[in-house]
Amino acid sequence: MDGGYRDGDGAERAARRDDAVRAAVEQGLLGPGTPIVGLLDVTGIREAAAGLRAAFDAVTAPGTPVLHAFAVKATPLVPVLRLLRAEGIGAEVASPGELALARAAGVPPNRTVLDSPAKTPAELREALALGIAVNADNPQELDRIDALMLPHSPKGMGGTPMATSRSPLGIRVNPQVGGGSIGATSTATATSKFGVALRDEGAREWVVGAYADRPWLSRLHAHTGSQGIPLSLMVQGVAETYALAEEINRRLGRPQIDTLDIGGGLPVNFGSDDTTPTYAQYARLLSEAVPGLFDGRYGLVTEFGRSLLAKHGTVVARVEYAKSAGGRPVAVTHAGVQVATRTVFVPGAWPLRIAAYDGKGRPKVGPEVVQDVAGPACFSGDLLAEGRALPLLEQGDYAAALDTGAYYFAHHYAYNSLARPGIYGFAPDGAGGIAFATVREPQSLDEIVAESGGAHTDSLTTLRAPDPR
Repeated sequence: MDGGYRDGDGAERAARRDDAVRAAVEQGLLGPGTPIVGLLDVTGIREAAAGLRAAFDAVTAPGTPVLHAFAVKATPLVPVLRLLRAEGIGAEVASPGELALARAAGVPPNRTVLDSPAKTPAELREALALGIAVNADNPQELDRIDALMLPHSPKGMGGTPMATSRSPLGIRVNPQVGGGSIGATSTATATSKFGVALRDEGAREWVVGAYADRPWLSRLHAHTGSQGIPLSLMVQGVAETYALAEEINRRLGRPQIDTLDIGGGLPVNFGSDDTTPTYAQYARLLSEAVPGLFDGRYGLVTEFGRSLLAKHGTVVARVEYAKSAGGRPVAVTHAGVQVATRTVFVPGAWPLRIAAYDGKGRPKVGPEVVQDVAGPACFSGDLLAEGRALPLLEQGDYAAALDTGAYYFAHHYAYNSLARPGIYGFAPDGAGGIAFATVREPQSLDEIVAESGGAHTDSLTTLRAPDPR
């Protein structure tokens, strides 16, 4: 077993997916009246969580406190967070909405981490009152925490002091080790908006001084990984963060920093069903490059998101029409920019594999034909795939966008007032079939109207400038 993944796990996952698509059609979750759904592989999610825990357990000294906190932004669905909680995974949140989702799922405060570059005083106060771990992003935010931590603040700022907070507190730093192949998601570049830029003039000394002045700062956080970042760069970011923690503790003459939050961002292979890289590979690389990280002197926090869920989700859409343009076949489906926003607008960075299924939900066979797979939105660039070789998709078939369990269920784009699709988890029913559970109901037309100001229909027609007479 390699970090919880068996050899051939991709083939097994693909077989489960095929069974689920067929069962979704047979059970009426997919059809002319419900032309798009999201499917989540519960077995795969459980295996991914187990693989993450096993990978770090294998390299960490016994008794070391380790919190694996799922990055809620990747799949902000309460049942998913509840499932991960049952599998020993906490929550990393970056907004009041994400915190509300984690709390609704029953994730306890001591297994929750708040990271955000724009935390308000109200968000900080709530986190400190609940005992949620907070990583301060910058000096101004640390000033706000100082005010809330009175009378323990080094600056003696005025304000209403909190009761003693149980929150573990730290500072997020940016080791500025560089970016990857996708600039928009690279977090450790020279000019990244995240954290304290360690290589900027005076920044390192400021960080050391901040810990010296605040004995209650006990954590250090950095997040280097993201899609398109090589493992070597992720490891370098963690190594530099570890070195800073060692320097701070040495200069202060006490082991003040007791926990390192190394973030997440393990990249995902979107080119096949294989799971590469694995958590086990990453943990082994870290243990070889930064052995002190795992010797028991530091607790650990991770914040993986995409790598836990991406491989275990599929968006399936009915082919409404099959046509031709310029001699190339075009399958017009119900999945496009509303569910695959990044793929549609930046296809080179976020390509998706497409699987073809027939009208009964069975994998489609036949010679591959170069074709476009289009979405329903009213602009020509709404394409899931362009010039893709697949068995020819015909009216009534289904196109499945694979590896969409992370972010594709989070980034709904309401262009053309297209409804959010229903999402269903699936697992074997024990009798040779597939059982489904509702994760999120499909959005209704009434909900679209309400979201679009339906309760305020006359608000603008009754707003008039005063009569000058």
